[in-house]
Amino acid sequence: MRPIALMFAALTILAGAGQAHAQFFDSRGYQSEAPSFFGGGGASPIPRTTVNYPTSYAPGTVVVNTSERRLYLVLPNGQALRYGIGVGRDGFRWGGVHKITAKREWPDWTPPSQMLARRPDLPRHMKGGVDNPLGARAMYLGSTLYRIHGSNEPETIGQAVSSGCFRMTNDDVTDLYSRVAVGTTVVVKNN
Repeated sequence: MRPIALMFAALTILAGAGQAHAQFFDSRGYQSEAPSFFGGGGASPIPRTTVNYPTSYAPGTVVVNTSERRLYLVLPNGQALRYGIGVGRDGFRWGGVHKITAKREWPDWTPPSQMLARRPDLPRHMKGGVDNPLGARAMYLGSTLYRIHGSNEPETIGQAVSSGCFRMTNDDVTDLYSRVAVGTTVVVKNN
């Protein structure tokens, strides 16, 4: 009887280890990947999922829907990767079409003068790292002051909390960063 119990325990451990690479499904049946807790960003309260997304935008386009608090990376065949994001709070939401003009890993942060005027307590410059509010990756949007960036505050995903930037968990922003290039079109919608 003891060998059977040991074999059952070993199978249970192996099955649990195999789940690290398993696919998960949300309540609507959309495929989602297990979070990896990259860079201390924690798991997103809104799991990354592959969804049906019929659109006229070309594959590779990033579509930000601020009212949904979701970011979509358009894929072929009417699908998209959907990520949860934090968006600008009231008075800081914006829309338009831009391109990703730069990408940075563990970016430094220099708050813009407009932000410093509102928050003089902020540091004037902060080196990149796990405590930096830009998180693990940042993608800069055209000539705007705005970015799609990581965050070490996963609880803010799905909230309207920023000064206009779009924040993602470090795990999600690292995934998106690996899939897009400088020159990628980003469409920001407020409806």
